[in-house]
Order: sequence, then C-alpha cells, then structure tokens
Amino acid sequence: MAGKPLKIVPPVPGVAEIYDLGRGPETTAQRVERLQTEARLLAREEIERLDRDLRRLADQARTIADGGEAYPAGIRELAGRIGVDTARTRRDPPRPSGTLALDP
Repeated sequence: MAGKPLKIVPPVPGVAEIYDLGRGPETTAQRVERLQTEARLLAREEIERLDRDLRRLADQARTIADGGEAYPAGIRELAGRIGVDTARTRRDPPRPSGTLALDP
C-alpha cells in the first residue's frame, strides 16, 4: 500500500510555543499578561529597527553633507541638519508620555 510521499516542510520563523496539555486553559488575566509581554517584545524589536535605520540615515546624510560640490548646496545643508537631528534623537530619545521607561 503506497501512501503519499513525505514532504519536507521549511522551518517556521520564530520560536514555536509548546503547549502543555496537562495544564488547564489560560485565564483572562494570564492571557492579558502574555499578550502584553508579547507586545512589549514587539515594541522593543521595532525600536531596535528604528535605531538601525536612524544610524544608516545619519551616515547617508553625513556623506551627502560632506559631498562637496557634487550635491546642490540646499541638499547639503538639509543633509547636515538631518545628520545633527538624528544624532541628537539617538542620544536623547523622546519617551512616550506618561511613561518612565520602555523596560518593565
């Protein structure tokens, strides 16, 4: 009796959660806590991605600002201001209103 051949499934990105069948269902409070923890982790990932993008933007802006006559004067001036602003923002990031820090 020939069945269908097995197919290799590519790995799923991220870590799979293992559910313990011996424990009961999640309470609403446990679910809220779990979802808030996940939201904080996702927010942290977004902040790290933004930081990376700001670094790249600052580097590119400095390159243009220091590019001499190859770039129009207005663009060089704008790139210089962007470089300074992104450096300042990375050094002193604004905090969301009503919070003291992003880490719990």
